[in-house]
Order: sequence, then structure tokens, then C-alpha cells
Amino acid sequence: MSWPAPFATRQRFSPWWLVAAALLLVGAGSLALGLRNSERGLPGPVMPHAAAHVSRATPTQPPAAIRSVPVSLHIPAIGLSTPLSTLGLNPDGTVEVPTSYQQAGWFGLGPSPGQSGSAVMLGHVDSHSGPGVFFQLRTLTGGDKVAVDLADGSTATFTVIGVVTYAKEHFPAKQVYGSHGYSALQLVTCGGVFDSQTGGYLSNVVVYTALVSLTPGTQTPSVAERPVAKL
Repeated sequence: MSWPAPFATRQRFSPWWLVAAALLLVGAGSLALGLRNSERGLPGPVMPHAAAHVSRATPTQPPAAIRSVPVSLHIPAIGLSTPLSTLGLNPDGTVEVPTSYQQAGWFGLGPSPGQSGSAVMLGHVDSHSGPGVFFQLRTLTGGDKVAVDLADGSTATFTVIGVVTYAKEHFPAKQVYGSHGYSALQLVTCGGVFDSQTGGYLSNVVVYTALVSLTPGTQTPSVAERPVAKL
């Protein structure tokens, strides 16, 4: 599967966007990571509805959270509950992908879930051995809930506002990774047609969500950024 690297908007940069801005220097051809050609992918789940456009309205939200590492992701509508790894960048500037097909990962150089801006989580749709953690991701619909447990004991709950499938050559990195004036969480996986010659999918599925509630934790949160763990 393939994950385009994030890039920055021409606005006030936060520390992670300074890192992301440097990725603009990386050629488009080097921005892809994917399934090895020796691994055979499986067809993705059937989409029961047309991919929705993302709502352009700015959601009404609770105050943004302080930074805290996400530890688990829960999506009741598809029966998903998974621990989360922390993803960074590979030496060539591409975004890391989870090493486990059954575990999603959070891009740790961006905001944490509940902070202002776009937190991003990545997960495999499948592998040669069967469905992956995000196999049913594209079946989500507007209003479905997504909950993230954070290391400080709090829980950030989001609602789905759009599910869109993009051809990989037209992946909107600015839309997915950029800040849009509210606390967002984007979930990304592969989808569309599987190309047996290249060993990968031709599209990406992105689920856009917006924060609707933040349940405080019982632990004392830390405002310090955690270093990105290399997988």
C-alpha cells in the first residue's frame, strides 16, 4: 500500500509542519511505500454507497486537547478495536507504514487526536494472508463514531463527515494532512482496483472525521512531545 508524505500549507507552521514542509523536496516518485510485489492483495470490501464528499462546514467542537499519544482506536460500526503504533518517516522521507497488518498506526509528526489540526492514522486493507485492520474502513458512513484512547487517560470521540476514494496519483496530501481550523482525524488505507502486476491497489480510501467530544482522563497529562518511535 502507498502513503504519500504530508506537506505544509502556506500558513503559520507548527513544529510538525516544519518537518512536513521539507518533504516537498522529495520527488513524487519517491513518496510511495507499498505491498511487496511478492505479496498478493485481496479485493477490498464492497462499498454499499457512493463515496461521500467531505463536509465543508466548520464543525462545532469542544476545546482542543493538549498533546497526548494515542494508544488505541475503536470504531463500533465495523467492530474495530486496535492498539496503535507511532509512525514517523523512513530515511528516504516517505511515511512509515505499520509493520503489522492487524494494527493501525498514528503519524506521530502531526497533531495527536483531539488537538487542533489533522491527526492521521494509517492501516493496511489486507495482505496475502487475509483482511487487514482497515479492511472495512470504506463501509463507514456519515455520523459513525470513531473513538481514540490517549495516553493521558482521556478519550477523543470523532464523527465521520466524509468517505472518499482517490486515485493514488491524485492523492490530496494537503487536504488529508493539513489544518482546516478544527480538530480532525483522517483514517487512510488502500482501496479500489488491485493491480496484480504491481502488487498494489490503485487508489486510497480516506475517512474524514471531526472531534465531537473529549472525555478527560484521570492521569496528569504531559505537554511534552513524545519522540517518534521507529518501527
